Amino acid sequence: MTLTDRSTTSTSTQGLAPRIEAALRPLLAGPLPVRLRAWDGSEAGPEGAMLVELRSPQALTRLLWHPGELGAAQAYVTGEIDVHGEIGDALDLVRETVAARSLPPLTPARVARMLPDLVRLARDAGALARPPAPPATQAVIKGRLHSLARDRASISHHYDLSNEFYEFLLDPHMAYSCAFYADGPQMRLEDAQAAKLDLVCRKVGLQEGMRFLDVGCGWGSLSLYAAEHFGAHVTGVTIAAEQKAFIDERIRERGLQDRVQIRLQDYREVHDGPYDAVASLEMGEHVGEKNYDTYAEVLHRNVKPGGYVLVQQMSRFRGHHPGGGPFIEQFIAPDMTMRPVGDTLTFLQGAGFEVRGVHALREHYVWTVEAWHRTLEENWDRAVELLGEEGARVWRLYLVGGAQAFRDNRMGVDQLLLRRTGGPAVVSDPAR
Repeated sequence: MTLTDRSTTSTSTQGLAPRIEAALRPLLAGPLPVRLRAWDGSEAGPEGAMLVELRSPQALTRLLWHPGELGAAQAYVTGEIDVHGEIGDALDLVRETVAARSLPPLTPARVARMLPDLVRLARDAGALARPPAPPATQAVIKGRLHSLARDRASISHHYDLSNEFYEFLLDPHMAYSCAFYADGPQMRLEDAQAAKLDLVCRKVGLQEGMRFLDVGCGWGSLSLYAAEHFGAHVTGVTIAAEQKAFIDERIRERGLQDRVQIRLQDYREVHDGPYDAVASLEMGEHVGEKNYDTYAEVLHRNVKPGGYVLVQQMSRFRGHHPGGGPFIEQFIAPDMTMRPVGDTLTFLQGAGFEVRGVHALREHYVWTVEAWHRTLEENWDRAVELLGEEGARVWRLYLVGGAQAFRDNRMGVDQLLLRRTGGPAVVSDPAR
């Protein structure tokens, strides 16, 4: 059965929900695909369909001022909209409806032009008095794009959230990047993350005593693994103060002070190379389009001739939202940039690297994010305790939407193995 074949019978012609449903028909090019309940308790839409509840006039305010993804996300995380069912099913239904009816992107002007009855209803309900304030969890980042100060603020918004929360969500390695399910999706997340860390170290040819640079080291999963399992002397750099504090404590606990040094330092400030090998896991997305040449040059000058660099990085098709969409760009990773993987390789080759391998891990990120999401849902009360209800709802929307983006090939992730030219002739790459 198609979306437009569903019954659109309403249980009542009275109340706000039938008025909203009727007003939305021109914009949706047909009936609502969901059952709608308004804040006055009235309902409209197809019987038996997923129930979406507008809990206050503020929900309508957000949807009119920011139609589309951002307004819906704002209303969801604040609890002004709720979904009675799985949020993933709701997101799939939205995409299915947009595709089936060939609906164009929404703008405030288009909404106002096509939906005068809805605008009138909102005005009568007091929902258009003023633009809504953004939710407390929405990022407010100021300053020149990708300046040192702005980058620190952008990273801090997400990564300095709470070490306790990330310990709760992630595996014991504290790896906040795509795992490698070497034996398939039945692997435990902890084992898949260890497999990823081991694979990175082998690909760049780490051996006892080598100097290794970890650019954007996160909570130290790779830095500590490289020191403990490969005997490397590791320098990790991060601009998130909470991450550095966490890793420094783990270094002390494990007696690795002579093997691992973590710096609170921007990648552009690293000048003590060349290292024997370099890795950067899911950090290149944060440097921006205009700065990617600089990022690639930093990686190149900080590895010795003939040395290997591994970049693990997300990708997506070019479009209006290079950071992943309005929700991601406003709530999760301000100023993030993704591009097709081929374009990233062009940047890296331009810096002087030879590309030695591209390893696609898209489906592995589906399994990784689904594992994080299970932890969140199975321990929802703890998540709310750590982040508050709004923060926990942000993370639910983020993880569900992220897993779907990788599932549907709207986003990808790859390990890019690079070699600085020069040095001894290549016989074979280290991991082969």
